[in-house]
Amino acid sequence: MWHRQWIKTYCTLTQSRTVKPQHIPVLCQEAINFLKPMHEQTFIDMTFGAGGHTKELLDRHGDIKVYALDRDPIAYELAKTLSTQYQGRLIPLLGKFSDLPRLLAEHNVQQHSVDGILFDFGCSSMQFDEADRGFSISKNGPLDMRMDRGSDANSEQITAADVLARAEETDLVKILRIYGEEKSAKKIARAIVEARSALHKIETTKQLADLVAACMGDTSHRMDKMQRPAHVATKTFQALRIFVNNELNEINYGMILANTYLKPEGRLVAITFHSLEDTIVKRHLNGNVIEGLANPVPLKYCGYDFTHDKELVESFVSSNWKQLHKHVLVPTESEVARNSRSRSAKLRAAIKLK
Repeated sequence: MWHRQWIKTYCTLTQSRTVKPQHIPVLCQEAINFLKPMHEQTFIDMTFGAGGHTKELLDRHGDIKVYALDRDPIAYELAKTLSTQYQGRLIPLLGKFSDLPRLLAEHNVQQHSVDGILFDFGCSSMQFDEADRGFSISKNGPLDMRMDRGSDANSEQITAADVLARAEETDLVKILRIYGEEKSAKKIARAIVEARSALHKIETTKQLADLVAACMGDTSHRMDKMQRPAHVATKTFQALRIFVNNELNEINYGMILANTYLKPEGRLVAITFHSLEDTIVKRHLNGNVIEGLANPVPLKYCGYDFTHDKELVESFVSSNWKQLHKHVLVPTESEVARNSRSRSAKLRAAIKLK
């Protein structure tokens, strides 16, 4: 199987002293420093990926334990391979954030017992690098985009190609506009529906990228929020990936679980890669949460002067987190030069108060 060959290659590279590994963890030293690992502590890496952050944690002290969660079966197999180097200290877990309570219960991990939790959201390098996964615009492959493809739990989960083939035009507009923040959502959705009407199936990443580029005009690139050139289909790919994997709901629940499993004074580090992820993390840390969901209205727009309900006001502004830095942290220029995928990363770190 191709994924087992990838795992074998990766492990060979990471064990070599002369060859750099394919995967470079983003903001790794900053994340580990904020987690502040000490002897006999327990951590949860909620997004194991290729294991860069977890390995750094385990190497800090010989008695640290890490529960490594990932919904991708390939990452899970990689974690199992790596666990042989850390007998009894690296425990691989296969599942989504919403599966975590069941998985931890199987290992008798209690609530309010974990010292640190790390999130590194978005796709991992190995997902982008494999054309067969369907995440990358630059590599032609089937429009799959399921992060947990190959898992028994998602045997009936829809793919990105299924969404393009079945969704109504109005639903496509919502997906592109909400999850991709795509200003040309109507134009792109109309092009997809017209292609379907002409019996042109959109089943590969190249077909989708070419279709979006064609309906957007002559240029295949435009400037992103940070004034960097980006393919015009980037936001469309992002929207489909988030929708297929239910990412935003999972992130929201993941933040709730962090508050549930961390002990008082436990530490949280979250690395995000686009504004939708960062907004959810930021609002949880600020206490801007209503009935377990990140409030869609920013605190600065909440009219406290129009209510006399003291408990309601306090529910908007109270937080169980103390943030460890004043402003969001971003990679240095040297890190971006070494690893271009880090360029949009943002790190937020906090301590659970009680």
